[in-house]
This record gives sequence, structure tokens and C-alpha cells, in this order.
Amino acid sequence: MAIQKELMARKRKKHIDPIEELEITGISSDGRAVGRKDGMVVFVKGGAPGDIVNVDIIGREKNFLIGQISSFSQASEDRIDPVCKHFGTCGGCKWQHITYEAQLAHKAKHVQDNLQKLSTIELPEFQPIQGAPSATYYRNKMEYTFSDSRWLTREEIDEGNELSRTALGFHIPKMFDKILNIEHCHLQEDPSNSIRNALKEFADQEGLSYYNIRNNLGLLRNLIIRITATKEVMVLVQFGANEGADIDKVMKFLDEAFPTITSLLYVINEKKNETFFDLPVVTFSGQSYITEKMGELSFRVGPKSFFQTNSEQAKVLYDRVVEMAALQPDELVYDLYTGTGTIANYVASQVKEVIGIESVVEAVADAKVNAELNNINNTKFYAGDIKDLLDDAFIAKHGRPDVIITDPPRAGMHKNVVETMLRIKPKRIIYVSCNPATQARDLELMKDHYIVDKVQPVDMFPQTHHVENIVRLIAK
Repeated sequence: MAIQKELMARKRKKHIDPIEELEITGISSDGRAVGRKDGMVVFVKGGAPGDIVNVDIIGREKNFLIGQISSFSQASEDRIDPVCKHFGTCGGCKWQHITYEAQLAHKAKHVQDNLQKLSTIELPEFQPIQGAPSATYYRNKMEYTFSDSRWLTREEIDEGNELSRTALGFHIPKMFDKILNIEHCHLQEDPSNSIRNALKEFADQEGLSYYNIRNNLGLLRNLIIRITATKEVMVLVQFGANEGADIDKVMKFLDEAFPTITSLLYVINEKKNETFFDLPVVTFSGQSYITEKMGELSFRVGPKSFFQTNSEQAKVLYDRVVEMAALQPDELVYDLYTGTGTIANYVASQVKEVIGIESVVEAVADAKVNAELNNINNTKFYAGDIKDLLDDAFIAKHGRPDVIITDPPRAGMHKNVVETMLRIKPKRIIYVSCNPATQARDLELMKDHYIVDKVQPVDMFPQTHHVENIVRLIAK
């Protein structure tokens, strides 16, 4: 009955108004392939610039259509075979069908288009995008979801059999309650796949309950795996019910089956969301943290810590920041949105002092631990909302910075923060952004006071449309 209902729900999406010979001409800011028909934008899942395709229309909005490829008239020269069997269904790695060289070209253009179209500030020639040395198995952290509502393929539905619905994997895009069971993920190196698959097999054999997000019931809820460059492994299991005997059974299995796990943790979360920052984490075996290396520095990473998910490319990013900042031994640096203080501690040896500001209290605690771990005594970290904390009194107490490094979230900087920066007018601003659109918006606010003399895109996330960008601003 459940399968029949799912099949009927999918059949309601009618394919209408097919388009023939649609040329894919570009990729949108959110990574979707784009073509145009009679002036109307058509977003095409799985398209690649250079494709000429026949498209079924599966969605219609006021200003655009959503299409699905039915056949190819001509395949793009940049098109390749995806390496992952889950490509096209899984919501991640949406660019696996495009060569990595083409991915870099599209990301560089994305940065350039945003900065040129959304800001009138004068821009220099952009530096070539810094590509990642590894386009697969580059993530140090993966998060998987347990579910008793596994996403079924069309073939499974057509068979009409009542199949096992347990899953451990990723959410189907735009379907919060359906999980695609993952057999092999190409984003994180082993033992990640081995741990995930073994845990699922054990859970099925033992008849343990998987979480149902609609009813908020079930034991197994979430799995997080972190692997450092030094091969330390953290595994955290999130349980949706406080069932002591079964929890102990799961954790003992992992401890015995994978003795290389450095930090084996669990958390009991009976809330209606998966965030556990307000919940106690239990160390079942090993340490309560793992240690990541970056250059000469060590960083302690706990279960609630933020750390760049591509360790290898994060060092490249920070090296470019150091290079562009042109730091001097007598300078004072402010590091805004400092997170766990990675950039602040990374640059500390080259300057007089670094002041880090971050809104997340736990992250500031990590930043202080990491400074102590590396015997760094010229960094200070403060917790608070930056738009409120960074005021005249704060600057009077800690000094006017020579350099500001800012790495805000995707929403960019609050207008008040930009205004304060302009008022204190540091000699140089290094603006790191994961969203060139909001970065361009903020640059527009600074155009009367600063010139942009260097732009450096860095690819942190191969196979996706995401890109980091570093801009250096020099005070006029």
C-alpha cells in the first residue's frame, strides 16, 4: 500500500510541453544548467553547457520552466560519465557529469559575473581559480541520516513488492522525510563507507528501529564521521530514544568492529530537530576529540566544532589569505567571524596581535583551546554578535586594527559591521566569502573608501557549484 501511494504521488507530476533541440548555454548561481526557449529561462537537471537536448517540462513557475532531459541531440564536450552510482538521485555532487576543468571555469565565471554585475566597484584582473588537488574523497566530515522511509527507485516501485524501507544516507532534495540509502560515497575516504555500511547491516540484523521524522520515533537517527589528515577518526551516533541496552549494543559493535576509531561518541536527542549543540555528548571510548594538522599547527576538533570540511584545500585558502594580507610584525589584526580561530591562529606568528570575534560561544572556547595547544599567546577571542560587539568602546579597548580579515556566513556582513569597518578604516581588508553575490553587495558599500586590487577564487568543494573567493581591499 505504501509503495502504491508513492507511485500515485509521483504520477501526479505530468510532463507537458516538451521542448526540442534546447541548447544548454550556462549554469545558474545555484548550479542548475540553463537554456532559453522563446525568451523563457529553462532550468534542466543534469544538463551541461554545450548540450543540445530534448526536454520534458516537469515544472512551471512565473519566470522560468523546469525541465528534464528525455534525449540528447548533441552531448557537450565537457560531459563525462559520473563516477557515483547515486548520481542524479542524491542531492550532492551535482556536477559529476562535467570535467573538473570545466567546473573550475564555471566557478571562476560565477565569481566574476557576481562581482561585476552586482557591484560598481572597480575590479582588477582576477587571479586564476585555485583548483583542488583532489576532486573526490576530499571531505573530512560526513553526516548521514537513518530513516524507516527509504527512497525507492522507479524499478523497485514497478516490481510492486514490499521491500525493506530502512536507509542510512542522504535526504532526497526537497523531500525531508525520504532518505536515499548510500552504498558508496565518493566524498570521504575509508573507513567512512565501511563504517556506515557495517552499522546499517548490524542494525538490520538486530532489528533496531530507524528514525521516522514524521512521527519523531525510532532509535537510530544520525551518523557523523570525521577523518583528519593524520587519519584520526571520530564517529558520533545520534539516537532518537533513550534505550540504554540497544544504545550500548550499537556502540559496542562499532568499538569492536573498528578499533581504529579514535573518538567514539553518542548523543541522545529526543527533540524534533537534529541539532545537538545544546545536548551532552557521551564519550563511549577513546578521546572526546580528534586533532587536525594544518601546516605547523594542530587543531583540536570536538563533536560540536566547526572546521573547514576540506582540510587540504583549507590550507591553500589560508595560505592565500596570508599572502594577500601582506602582514607585518608590528600590526594588529581583527579576525571577524573567526569561528574556531583557525585563521586567527594561523596568522598569529606573523603579527603583533590578533583579535578574533565570533557569535558562537562554543567556537570561541575551541579557538582558545587551539591557541593554547599551539603555544600561541598573541591571540584573544571574544564571543558576541559582531554587529553589537564591534563598537567604538571595543576598538578603544583593543586598538584600531591595521588589517581586518573577515569570513562571514553566506548572508554576508551586517550593514552595521560594514559601517564600523569603514569608520575605523584599516589599511587592508581581506574578505573571504562563500557567496560572491553577498560579497559583491558588501563591496558596493565600501567602494568610496577602498579599492579592490586582488581577487582570488578558491575551489573548496569539487563536484558542486560552491566556491570560495578572497578579495583584498586597500584603503584609499
